[in-house]
Amino acid sequence: MTEKTFNKWFSGILMGLMVVTIGITTVFKLQEPEARTLLILVAALGSVMGVASSVLSANGIIWTFLFGLLDIACCLVVDADNGIWGDFSMHLFYLLPMQIIGIWQWRKRGATKDKEVTARRLTAKQRWMVFGSVVAGLAAVYGILIAIKLYTVAPDQINRTQVFADAARTTFNIAGQILMSLAFYEQWHLWILVNIASIVLWGSTMLSSAASSYTVVMFIKYCFYLVNSLNGLRVWYRLSQSEHK
Repeated sequence: MTEKTFNKWFSGILMGLMVVTIGITTVFKLQEPEARTLLILVAALGSVMGVASSVLSANGIIWTFLFGLLDIACCLVVDADNGIWGDFSMHLFYLLPMQIIGIWQWRKRGATKDKEVTARRLTAKQRWMVFGSVVAGLAAVYGILIAIKLYTVAPDQINRTQVFADAARTTFNIAGQILMSLAFYEQWHLWILVNIASIVLWGSTMLSSAASSYTVVMFIKYCFYLVNSLNGLRVWYRLSQSEHK
């Protein structure tokens, strides 16, 4: 089996499993007495669009940004309802415009509807710059989110694990999106961290007493994202080889 054939099968199987899993989960959640039908359906739609975007991104296909826009729209609704304001702000003020920038940058690097993007790799100096920026950004965002929480709840009621996961995925998302738009291979190291932090965030939310009925959909979504990001790391290693020589 060639790598191209493997990628098609892997992507197809991943998308199929995602749709089936989200469909089954959504049906069960809709049966709950206090189910909020519209929000459950929005979360399910966003999950499918997000995985489609992530799968296309892993394969270096420019259509990733169209599905990314649809995913962001759904995430805004879900985050606002859950009060996850760090993630909400990141989607609205950063990820949304970055989809447009991404289309422009990928086209400059040769991506078309029929051709993969030409990927590249960070230099040693650039890696240290990214690392330093991410650490500083994480500390700043965590401090801001804790300060916001203190205005709404008592200190002993703050779920610091959830706040740290929210800050981590916000910071890693910002850095990862920049590397993605500029077609750097190292973006996938950050997406793996984003997905792990997201699993912690939504897992913590799902287990809390105030959990919404559709948080399980978001948890499942990021489990699929993690699998896909590992595949993206493999594919982009190949896509960046010509630039690395």
